Amino acid sequence: MFNSEECIENFDTIFEDVKFTANSFARLKILACLYQSPQNMREMTEITGLSYSSISSNMHDMELKNLLYREHNKYFLTNSARVRIENVLEVKRIIRLLNEFFNILDGHIVDMIPNESVMELYLLGKAKLMESSGVDAYRTYNFIERCLSQSESVKCILPFYYESFFEILRNLISQNKDVEILVPQNLLEGFQEKSDIETLVPFDEYDSFLLIVTDNVMILGLFLENGNFDQNRLLTSKNEESLVWANNLFNNFKNENK
Repeated sequence: MFNSEECIENFDTIFEDVKFTANSFARLKILACLYQSPQNMREMTEITGLSYSSISSNMHDMELKNLLYREHNKYFLTNSARVRIENVLEVKRIIRLLNEFFNILDGHIVDMIPNESVMELYLLGKAKLMESSGVDAYRTYNFIERCLSQSESVKCILPFYYESFFEILRNLISQNKDVEILVPQNLLEGFQEKSDIETLVPFDEYDSFLLIVTDNVMILGLFLENGNFDQNRLLTSKNEESLVWANNLFNNFKNENK
C-alpha cells in the first residue's frame, strides 16, 4: 500500500483513474474481481453476475487502458492497474478519516501541525473524538488529569497554563519520571514562576495546539478560529499507531521550533 504523501503527489493521475472506473459499474465489478485473483471469462460471469457481452466490451476498453492482459485464457491485472487501485483505496481511506475528524478539524486552527504529521494522518484510524457535555463540562480536562496521573513518561505541548496539569507534571518530575514539556516562549517566565518547573522548553508560536503523549495514550486538542482553545473536544487513542503519530508530531514540532 502506498503512503498518503505519494497518493497526494499523484492526485491528478488517481483522479483520472477514478473517473474512468467509476463511469461504469461493470468495470468496477471486473476490477474488483481481478484484484482478488486472475479469472477466465466464465469465472468472471459467475462471480460478477454480468453478461458475457458486457464483460467482453469492458475488458476490451480496459485492455486499451493497460489495466489488464490475457494469458492462457485467464485475465490478469497489470502492475500499473494494481497500483492505481491501491492508490484509490488509500485516497478513500484518507477521505473517510477526514470525515470522521470533521468535528475537530472544522473551524479550528490546524496549520500549526507540521506537514510531515499531516501526511501521516492515516495512522489515526482508530482515534476517537471525546466531547464534553452539559452534564460533565470538564470531562476533557478530567480525562487529561487521569491520564497524566497514571503515566510513566510524558511528552507535552502545552500552549496555555492550567494549574492542575502542571501540578501533576511537577509531581511526576519529583518521582524522576521522564517528562518533557514545550510551552510558548512569550509565556515561559510566567509558566516557570507559577509551576516551579525550570526544565520547560520554549517554542515560538502561541496559538498552536495541545498535545499530550504518555506511555499508553495520546491526546490532541485544537484552538478555535477565534483564538480560544476548544476545551470541549479532544482526539484521543491508545492504539499503537496513534501513539507513533503523536510522538512523531511532538518531535516534528520540536524540531521546527528549535
